[in-house]
This record gives sequence, C-alpha cells and structure tokens, in this order.
Amino acid sequence: MVETEAPVNILLVDDLPANLLALEAMLEGLGQNLVKARSGEEALRQLIHQEFAVILLDVLMPGMNGFETAKLIQERDRNRHLPIIFLTAGGKSEIEMFQGYAVGAIDYLLKPIRPAILRSKVLVLMNLHRRTEEVRQLKEELRLKRQEMEDLHLMLKNLQGQPAGAGSPPVEPKRESVK
Repeated sequence: MVETEAPVNILLVDDLPANLLALEAMLEGLGQNLVKARSGEEALRQLIHQEFAVILLDVLMPGMNGFETAKLIQERDRNRHLPIIFLTAGGKSEIEMFQGYAVGAIDYLLKPIRPAILRSKVLVLMNLHRRTEEVRQLKEELRLKRQEMEDLHLMLKNLQGQPAGAGSPPVEPKRESVK
C-alpha cells in the first residue's frame, strides 16, 4: 500500500549506475523522492542541501568508501541520527559488519538485494522519520502555546493590578540599555 503522506527523500549511493537503477526500480512503487549519488563525496553534497529519511549506502566504492562516507555523515549534528543501511556485494564478515555498525549503520544487506525486504525496511524508516517530524512539530507548537500562555498570564496580572474601569494594561517602561 502506498503512503498518502507527503513523500520523503531517500538517498541512494552507489558508484555503479546499474545498481542505482536496480535500487530505483525496487523503491519506485513507494512514491518517494529517490535521490541518487554516485560517490561518497556526491552523497555528502546532497546532504548539505536536503533532508533525508534514510540512506542506502554501498560499502565498496572507489575513493571514499561507504564506511568513510558514513563516518563523515554522522559527524554532523543534523545527520547524527540519520539511518543508514549498508549494501554490499562483498563478504558479510563479522568484522566488516561491526565496522559498519560502528560508523552508524542500522542494517547491512548483501547484494543481490531482495526487493520486498528492502522495501519493508525502508517503509519502517520512512514512518519513523515522519513520526519524529510530527513530534518535533508538536514540540514547537507546544513551546509557542506555552509562551502565549505566559504572555496572557502576565497581561492578566497587570490588569488585576489596575483600578476597576481602567483602560488598557499598563505600559511597561522602556529599559535603557547599559553599555
């Protein structure tokens, strides 16, 4: 079932165009914004300009590999909790898996990837991203309402201090700035 909420961004990182095309084919039915990067450097540039719900990151890439890319991604506060799923055609040794988890991966998938498994993992992460955004927005709304209540409380206190029938609340004197 396709989500009816606004699409999220999913970053696909692989140096091989055929692998990017395969990932795109597996995920296109989700109706999300699939952003492709062919290197770790390109992925980092994408992260400067956009927010992502999840990153699918190839481990074995020339230049900056997936582990190095993930380490740099996780160093920025904004991306610290961004879920990364590593994808690899290489062996799935415990040492390599540990290295992936140590730099922030939440999962590790071997190629060839089973489309249904990838889609279900991405769906869970998309929903987690959306719920996190909802909580962030509700927290901000609560902060604004709390400030509004504090302002109203202050106005009420000022009004209660006035004689009956007085007009508007007293104007607070301007404070001179001290230099």
